[in-house]
Amino acid sequence: MIEKQDRRSFLKVATSALGAAVAGPLQAQPSRISNVRLGEARPFSFETLKQEAKRLAKEPYRQPNIPSPDITSQIDYEKWGHITYNTDHALFADTKERFPIEFFHLGMFFKRAIRIFAVESGEAREVLYDTSYFNMPENSIARKLPAGAGFAGFRVQESKDGPLDWKRNDWVAFLGASYFRAIGELRQYGMSARGVALDTWQAGANEEFPDFTQIYVGPETNDGVVLHALLEGPSITGAYKFLMTRGKGVVMDIDCALYLRGSFTRFGVAPLTSMYWFSETAKPTAIDWRPEVHDSDGLSMWTGSGERLWRPLNDPERVTASAFFDVNPKGFGLMQRDRNYDHYLDNVFYDRRPSVWVEPKGDWGKGAVHLVEIPTDDEIHDNIVCMWVPEKKAVPGSEFEFSYRLHWLADEPYPTPLARCVATRLGNGGQPGKPRPKGVRKFMVEFLGEPLAKLPYGVKPEPVLWASRGSFSYIYTEAVFDGVPGHWRAQFDLTVDGADPVEMRLSLRNGEKVLTETWLFQYHPF
Repeated sequence: MIEKQDRRSFLKVATSALGAAVAGPLQAQPSRISNVRLGEARPFSFETLKQEAKRLAKEPYRQPNIPSPDITSQIDYEKWGHITYNTDHALFADTKERFPIEFFHLGMFFKRAIRIFAVESGEAREVLYDTSYFNMPENSIARKLPAGAGFAGFRVQESKDGPLDWKRNDWVAFLGASYFRAIGELRQYGMSARGVALDTWQAGANEEFPDFTQIYVGPETNDGVVLHALLEGPSITGAYKFLMTRGKGVVMDIDCALYLRGSFTRFGVAPLTSMYWFSETAKPTAIDWRPEVHDSDGLSMWTGSGERLWRPLNDPERVTASAFFDVNPKGFGLMQRDRNYDHYLDNVFYDRRPSVWVEPKGDWGKGAVHLVEIPTDDEIHDNIVCMWVPEKKAVPGSEFEFSYRLHWLADEPYPTPLARCVATRLGNGGQPGKPRPKGVRKFMVEFLGEPLAKLPYGVKPEPVLWASRGSFSYIYTEAVFDGVPGHWRAQFDLTVDGADPVEMRLSLRNGEKVLTETWLFQYHPF
């Protein structure tokens, strides 16, 4: 079994390299799909899938389907990488549908097989695994897998009538547990989402990773694909509906119904998983040749009361969890705001990684956005998780239904008119030319936006500061001398004793007028 940190790490590396049916058989209509083998037709709908998930929740957990583990355990990452899908056998490659589907092969790190069904006219037919669908070396151990073994996951290719070669470009991938990813408008994969997060790094609990065990593909819309998924884990079952739209980025409308067998303290809805190692905020000396390495640089929130919040990410020395309480949030997400290639100097294109915004639909009620930050010493580890945790207790017999929209874009879909934080920089406190006192940290927080550009000449914005402990000194604001209108920074020193984290808030105002979003920061004295 892969530990939770390793599981996230391998999913990140692997994807960047890129049950029984619910009802009896119908009088099957002939399928238009001819390039893969299909099982018999059975009726299918989201309602029947929810009924199946609810029924399974009342039964003992059925163990995951792990076909031929003696074979898949020999398909290590290198051998797995040499197994590619034959595009001639892509689902919908020979039909009128625009977006073909290709499949991932089973292997050492993806032993659990999922069943994938093609949905046509309210009927579902299982796509039956065959080694002929894959390109693989003649001596590959994978050739010994039995017919119908199953797939590790799948990806949605670009449209057959689009500007990109669909055989070489995909825009959504589902692989491992309930993880899935999409490209943003800059055509780059980065962070991941997943169906649900269960006690992620919760003290006294073991995190549970349920699986999407069945996937139902189709029908298509004019510019996207409808998917359904059955979720199964030891303590939970669920049914999901995805309406995935390919526009300038990717938008996913998600409806889910969740049924609990067990209890959870941190029951995470609409979870996002990303990587943050270091940025301009803090970087150990000579730890890496690049100036910054991260898929995301901050958590953005739009509260139910309308406040805009920005929380830069940390790579802490120990696991930390922060909760931001709210009622009916308007949205939250992990953002990659820094789009300057020179800030990364890396041809894996961190400057193009998507930002992902969660837009709740309906009344989510009381709860909190939870941010979990896990120490990392390498970019291969996904160490950042954010999620919505409802106030309602997650106990056996509980049922939850949520609807939300995921925006995979370069920026927030509904950007604030306020000036936004664009950098957080830390240094030694005190004044130049004098001994630097211990326990004093200097902060430079930069903001950029139209409200600051419109300030009358000679008027400086006023910083409004707060900290959970410690004291401030040397507080002032100034325009950044780079010729960019509306680019200002607030500078201040924080004096604090001890090593416990300090929660901080900052915004800029002109009289009673708020000019910027609210900067939040968790400072770990060092």
